Amino acid sequence: MNEPVKSVNVRIRRMQLDDLPQVVEIDRSSFSLPWPTNAYRFELLENPNSLVYVAERIAPSAEPIVIGLCVIWLILDEVHVATLATHPDYRRLGIARRLLIQALLDSIQRGCTSATLEVRAGNQAAQALYQEFGFEVAGRRPKYYQDNLEDALIMTVSPLGTAYQTWLMDISAKLDQYHLNELPHTLRSTD
Repeated sequence: MNEPVKSVNVRIRRMQLDDLPQVVEIDRSSFSLPWPTNAYRFELLENPNSLVYVAERIAPSAEPIVIGLCVIWLILDEVHVATLATHPDYRRLGIARRLLIQALLDSIQRGCTSATLEVRAGNQAAQALYQEFGFEVAGRRPKYYQDNLEDALIMTVSPLGTAYQTWLMDISAKLDQYHLNELPHTLRSTD
């Protein structure tokens, strides 16, 4: 049995083709309806409105390994978070937070003023993460998920302006400085 991981050094970077085997493994271990490899290949090579990221574990005596992923779509002035996942061995370490911060910062730099996503109605952990970033439930898509006909909640955050960008950079710096896995209560956008 593996010892639980308590902390990890992470680098967020753009996804590359040679990351696909690890990305697909994370996706399959995270979702009951995983994306096929060719969907990630499309996002990487053919979709000009897609930004794709990985979180890579950095260790002094080991090769870097991909432990998280994020795909976003830039649609006019809106960013759509298409998928966000962390390898099961590295959950609750702030990996998804760091990926989301980078994706939102890059989106703001490209002129996005709002963000949206769908999340399973029963996925309380993901909803809590998004709420930390100011996302609020804006609607519901009944029977959205085909595996069990679960509803999707539509969550949005707006505006993504200079104040929000500064807030994200502050969070990122504090997470790095103090090696935090979650946002301190005093930094949450909903406070």
